[in-house]
Parts: sequence; C-alpha cells; structure tokens
Amino acid sequence: MQDQDVVVIGAGAAGLFCAATAAARGRSVTVLDHAKKVGRKILMSGGGRCNFTNMYTSHENFICDNPHFTKSALSQYTQWDFIGLVNDYGIAYHEKTLGQLFCDDSAKQIVSLLMSECAKHQVTVTTACEILTINKHEKGYHLSTSKGQYSCESLVIATGGLSMPKLGATPFGYQIAEQFGMQVTPTRAALVPFTLHTHDKDVLAELSGVSVEAATTCANTRFNEGILFTHRGLSGPAVLQISSYWEAGDTVEIDLLPSLDLTVELNRAQTQQPNVQLSTVLSTWFPRRLIAQLLGYFEIENKPMKQYQGKQLEHIANQFKAWQLKPNGTEGYRTAEVTLGGVNTDHFSSKTMEAKDHKGLFFIGEVLDVTGWLGGYNFQWAWSSGYVAGQVA
Repeated sequence: MQDQDVVVIGAGAAGLFCAATAAARGRSVTVLDHAKKVGRKILMSGGGRCNFTNMYTSHENFICDNPHFTKSALSQYTQWDFIGLVNDYGIAYHEKTLGQLFCDDSAKQIVSLLMSECAKHQVTVTTACEILTINKHEKGYHLSTSKGQYSCESLVIATGGLSMPKLGATPFGYQIAEQFGMQVTPTRAALVPFTLHTHDKDVLAELSGVSVEAATTCANTRFNEGILFTHRGLSGPAVLQISSYWEAGDTVEIDLLPSLDLTVELNRAQTQQPNVQLSTVLSTWFPRRLIAQLLGYFEIENKPMKQYQGKQLEHIANQFKAWQLKPNGTEGYRTAEVTLGGVNTDHFSSKTMEAKDHKGLFFIGEVLDVTGWLGGYNFQWAWSSGYVAGQVA
C-alpha cells in the first residue's frame, strides 16, 4: 500500500499542474495515468505548438450550465499568472490572433515545464497504470490499480473528456462521478468540423482547401473568423466555434463577407461597371474558384451587371451574406478538440473544485461541464481549475 496525501488521476494539463501546485505546499503527490506518455493532448495541440492560453480570457469565454462557475478559479489563477510561468522557463511565444498565445518552438516545452514543476516538488508520475477500483474510507480514498494499491487523503479527477479517443480519451471520469452520486450533463463533441448532407457535400467538396474570412451565427451567437471548405464539410475557426452552440437540426447562418455591405457594393458596380460579369465583380472579394462553385450552388445566373433588375442584386448579396446551411452533423469525438457537457458543476465549490458532499474529492479540467471557446481558453481552465484544487487538496 502506497500512502500519499494526494493522488491525481490524469497526467494531462490540469492534472499535472494541480499535482505540482499541491506538492509545492509540501503535500506528497502521485499522478496516475492509463496512457504510456504524459500530456499527449498537449503535444498535438495548436498544430504541435500548443495554444497555451489567451490574453483575453474571462468567464464569458466558457459554456457551462452555471455561467458563473468559472469566475472564481479564473480570478485566482489568471492567464497572466501562467504567462509569467512560461516566461520564467524562457519559453518563447507569440500571439497568433485574437489573444491566442502559441509556443514559437514546440508544445513539448509546455509538457517539459509541467514535468519540471512536478520534479521540483517530488511528484511521482506513474504511466500505463489502470485504475481498477476507487473506494472511500474514513480518512480519504483507496485505489486499487494495475500497479498496486494507493491510499490518499485527497483524490483529484483530471481525466478529461471524450474528444480524440486515439489519444486515450475515455468516459472514466464520468463513471467515477456517477459512482459518487453526481449527475453528468449530456456530452457531445465540440469545437468540431461540420459534415454536410449529400447535396451540399457533392457541390462544396469541390472547394476543398479553400478558406475565407466569414462569420457564423447559431443560437444567437456569432463568431467572425475563418472558415475552411473540406472534402467532408466545413471547418476553420468560425465553424469550430459555432459547433459548440449548434444542435442537431439547427441551421447555421454564414456571412461570407462580414466586413462589407455587399448590396451597396453590387449596386455601385452596376453603375460603374455595367458591362462586367457578376463573377468578375465578386472576384474582387472572393477566390474565383469559390465564385464559380457558389453561383451554381445558389442558383444565380452569371451575366453582365446591367442585366440585373429590381431587387435581384440584393437577393444575390443575401445569398453570400446570410447563407442558410443545415449541417448533417459533426465529425464527432474523433476530431473534436473538446467535449461539451460533463460532470455537473453544482456538485462542486467553484473556489476549490472540491465536491460538496465528498470531502477530499476534486474534479478539474475538461471532465467538468465547462467548455471553453477555441483559442487557448480550455488550457487556461486546466491551469486555473488545477491551481485552485492544488491549493487545498
């Protein structure tokens, strides 16, 4: 039997950071993970450069049944706190866009930072360890694992969600929650590309590889970033963002030219360039390949500008500015960056992540019903929730 003050299940961003934080207080800490390597999701994040936080992080960048739940943790450990730690380790980084911070070199540097923090405070990290049973006892928790028995005063669940099962994602954290009588809100893939119905896919697949700046709107929420046409459907930041708000059967409105009043521009072109083809005018703002495909898709006749009458130009503009698209679905957990839903936050203190009805039991990171926007927010939630739990576990 190995007696520890704290056992953390999950060697990802939240788990490793929580372990280092708790150990820095003088607690004996062991991290257990079923995977063979630590931080696998960190390593592949941000195209291998890890979008480790966002300069503009606030509670408004998160989806949760309790919209106030993230406030305390995010204020106790801010993006600036983690940026300071990154600076302490001499890791060079840059802002890509909209406050998103990436390593200049590699995501391996963030994993190295976390492992260094753990090593500094004598955290034991054990990989390839299967958790067989967890039981509560008078002084804490008892774990039976494939690598022996553990006893601890505080148990931290940092097992993540269901996204990217190839990296080892499992529903284990939800099962633990249910074992202790906690509700798990329905889960689904989030920050994930859309798939399309056959008619749309057949036409739009021809645009695979084309990307444009656009705005997506669904459920009274709008994101203005890039979209990318793929051979399966639609991706890109604006699509991934809105996927977290989309539900099956919903229509997504896409504005392919969010920075411009296209009706005004087309009317101006009709006056100034009456003999020019519509497709030529549209090529001012769009790739020719996109125009050729979308004119057919929208059933718009391509002819000289002077031949359009009445509200025809307004109708054409609306097709591009308020394209109504009903996705067939999403690519699912296979490519989703995060999981929407999770363990209901009503069971926990927002200040410490400790379960209200189970002393010494903590849930942190993505396993909770907290889902950040694309752009480093989910990593910041890992750092913040891991920190506050590590301060008391």
